[in-house]
Amino acid sequence: MSKEKVRVGFFDFAGCEGCQLTVIDTLQLHPELIEILDIVSFREASSAMSDDFDLAFVEGSITRASDEDRLLAIRERAKVVIALGACACTGGVNALRNQASLEIIRKQVYGDLAEHYEADHARPISEFIPIEGFIPGCPIDRGEFARAITSLLQGLPPEIPDYPLCVECRLKENACLLERGKPCLGPVVRAGCGALCPSHGVPCEGCRGFIPDANLPYLRKIFSEMRYSQDEIHRFLDIFLSHPLIDMQASPASITEA
Repeated sequence: MSKEKVRVGFFDFAGCEGCQLTVIDTLQLHPELIEILDIVSFREASSAMSDDFDLAFVEGSITRASDEDRLLAIRERAKVVIALGACACTGGVNALRNQASLEIIRKQVYGDLAEHYEADHARPISEFIPIEGFIPGCPIDRGEFARAITSLLQGLPPEIPDYPLCVECRLKENACLLERGKPCLGPVVRAGCGALCPSHGVPCEGCRGFIPDANLPYLRKIFSEMRYSQDEIHRFLDIFLSHPLIDMQASPASITEA
């Protein structure tokens, strides 16, 4: 992508739109970005809407058949599409629904009107369209978004760490939460958030997704040795990683064995 002013659109599907709010915060902290971006579609920030854009950021998971046509239309118009946040990248918290019957879920949510509403499994946008990059997190990290814009304007994909969160914890000299008996997912989850949760004594729940070749069997073994039950371990992993776990179970060779 050239260094000229780029027409940018932000689009949302099933999600809380917290990542888009983080974008607004980032633009307030980095006004220089506004000088190089022409934001032509961004429902959270402006009533202006345009189908003429070069770069599309897409937040939210795909949960309805009607979403697919809209997503495909975005892909056709954009030169570059970036998945924004956990829901768009991995299905996010929404993917918890994938483990239950859609009929039951619709009934619980919509009651007697269940038949009048669309609902399907929650899936990341990359299962429907090719993308040029992703920015993980729930919500995304402001600094990472600002750096991603710089990379994209240079014709490069966002540089997202592929090493585990434990690296950032060690650099910050945090006490290891696993050693304190807390179910932290740091060894298998992608770094880049500055170890925000563990730095405050809160175990990582995996909002940034798995690192490549995550050694999940070994982490399960550690949790078992900490006397957590299999149901408890399942719940730890499911908060943000429900859909990636399904993919891993379908392709067990992608997981490094202990």
